[in-house]
Amino acid sequence: MANHSTIEAVSRERAGKGAARATRRQGLVPAVIYGAKQAPTLIALDPKLVLREIHHAGWRSRLFEVKVGEESFRALIRDVQFHPVSDKPEHVDFQRLAPGEKVKVAVNVAFHNEATSIGLKRGGMLNVVRHAVECFVDPDNVPAQFDADLAALDINDNIRWSNLSGTDGIKPVIADRDFVIATVVAPVKVAEAPAEAAAAAGKAGGKAPAKPAAKKK
Repeated sequence: MANHSTIEAVSRERAGKGAARATRRQGLVPAVIYGAKQAPTLIALDPKLVLREIHHAGWRSRLFEVKVGEESFRALIRDVQFHPVSDKPEHVDFQRLAPGEKVKVAVNVAFHNEATSIGLKRGGMLNVVRHAVECFVDPDNVPAQFDADLAALDINDNIRWSNLSGTDGIKPVIADRDFVIATVVAPVKVAEAPAEAAAAAGKAGGKAPAKPAAKKK
């Protein structure tokens, strides 16, 4: 089932940098809804609503109902631009969704059962190759996430696309192979530093190995 959210907006009449600055002076975030072979729709948003939505996980794959007065548009957020100093949202791009048209979205991967994973309990480390997977999806069936079960994974085992749950009827952008999502890798052994080795030898009552004397020429 698609992950839906509703966001309220107001219409704005003019495009361009000057109009966008004027919108920001009013305390709003300029935005545009484009796509589906229709003219762009210029809107403005409450910055608090923008921040609320993008602070929720999976916002890039969330289906939005953007309400502008009596009209309503189905759309995905494609880009959010931020002020370089204040980090406040400055502009939002929405892609309008056409009926029956599949869209490309990045769906987050949620990893489960790390505490009971065989390989992780043996000291292995989870190396995540893809935190999200780009897919072609019907807008009405965009999943909130894909699920990866780590419980049975031992060291050097992989989670691949075919191992994920929640992928029924969904086509990944990478279609030529069963690609890796994550791997349980062996723990890295760090060699003892010479000073640490010498200190350990001193505590044990021994001496650190002496360096061989240089040969005289």
